[in-house]
Amino acid sequence: MYNVWENVLAEIEQKVSPANFSTWFKDTTLLSASDDHVIIGVKNSFFVKQLRSKFLDLITDALKKNGIEFTTIDFEVSSTSKPKVRSREVTTTDSSLGDRIKPLKKSLDTKSISNGLNSKYTLDSFVIGSNNDLAVSAAKSIIDTPGTRYNPFFLYGGPGLGKTHLVQAIGNELLRRDPSLKILYTPISHFYSDFIDAIQNGKGKEFNRKFEKLDCLIIDDFQFIVGKEKSQEEFFNIFNDLYQLNKQIIVTSDRLPSQIKTVDERLASRLTMGGAFDLQLPKFEDKCAILRAKAELMGADIEPEAIEYIAENVNTNIRDLEGEFSTILLMSEVRGLTPLELIQNGSASISRSNKLRPISGKQVVEKVAKYYNLPVKEMCGKSRVANIKTARQVAMFILSKELSMSTTKIATEVGVKDHTTVMHGIKKIESDLKLNFSLRDQIEEIKEHIYG
Repeated sequence: MYNVWENVLAEIEQKVSPANFSTWFKDTTLLSASDDHVIIGVKNSFFVKQLRSKFLDLITDALKKNGIEFTTIDFEVSSTSKPKVRSREVTTTDSSLGDRIKPLKKSLDTKSISNGLNSKYTLDSFVIGSNNDLAVSAAKSIIDTPGTRYNPFFLYGGPGLGKTHLVQAIGNELLRRDPSLKILYTPISHFYSDFIDAIQNGKGKEFNRKFEKLDCLIIDDFQFIVGKEKSQEEFFNIFNDLYQLNKQIIVTSDRLPSQIKTVDERLASRLTMGGAFDLQLPKFEDKCAILRAKAELMGADIEPEAIEYIAENVNTNIRDLEGEFSTILLMSEVRGLTPLELIQNGSASISRSNKLRPISGKQVVEKVAKYYNLPVKEMCGKSRVANIKTARQVAMFILSKELSMSTTKIATEVGVKDHTTVMHGIKKIESDLKLNFSLRDQIEEIKEHIYG
């Protein structure tokens, strides 16, 4: 029975994504198959509903292809240990099947340790939204043709928005497609600490050789290179060597190189010559999509209303969003209530550090004016002086993004005649934010004053 289920799982693995197989099938087992009745063991009750509603036809087909005749299928929560699908032996009779499955994952699992990659980061589990679609499109192009169009690939954005996930997913997918590739993922802090150790121990040449034969170098958190002139120089040399050989270079940071103090202008220019792509805060729809995907991956049964509540009330970043989601699911399991029941009875409240308290349009206007040392009347007047106009447009932007206020109402709040002026002001700030990190920092500080 064990070997039969191994073959069934191998069949299913070819027809679902790696994320779906890992989530829904890896921990299953065949408990019995007799009297036209099949019973499949699963981890918990969530799996019963999901497997029956989403994968029943797939399971039925795989069972029949492996000679199991039955009339009904049941799923039962079982503590039976799962079969080790990845290490199964392939016999002569199923060698063709073995040829199809044995290359999968092996190189990724063994190489991910030495390469610094975490195999849990995949494109399948990265939710694409309006906040990251351009960056994901570039990432897919890199996977198809590494070292060509987007090289170097510079990815920037605030903490908790998925930079590390996306760049490691690129590395993992490159390895999955070609296990012979030499890929290294390393935070910049590890780079310069290893470089210092090498210099102190007289092993500078060995350090350099570590990078010579790479096909892809992924550097994370580049902003921490501030003040590390020698390490910066070494990285610059390594960068040039790899680039000349058309090797893929991927770098993440919380801001553009030109916005990082002490970064050499030549290096700053080279890092963005392949394009700079930013990850932004997800919108409400994006947050809902992220939470639905996470629920599916975890096998969690959570009501749409509960997902919307979390999405509406967490306005910091994706990391915090997922953290609140996991907390509510844990509370739900412990207390024996559904997530929505917890929310409705007030038991599941969003952490104050992640939840933004209600504010009015008047409060936003006052805080923005105060931040720029302007009287409210002057900021909301007709002045075209650059700093006053910028302050007014920042107020428009925050009213739109934080309060979802209509352009007509915003026009009334900031004292302009019509909504088209507001639309122009919001678009101007959105455009400036892509390259102006000083402005981004200003807006974040203003929001802290508003919600603090």
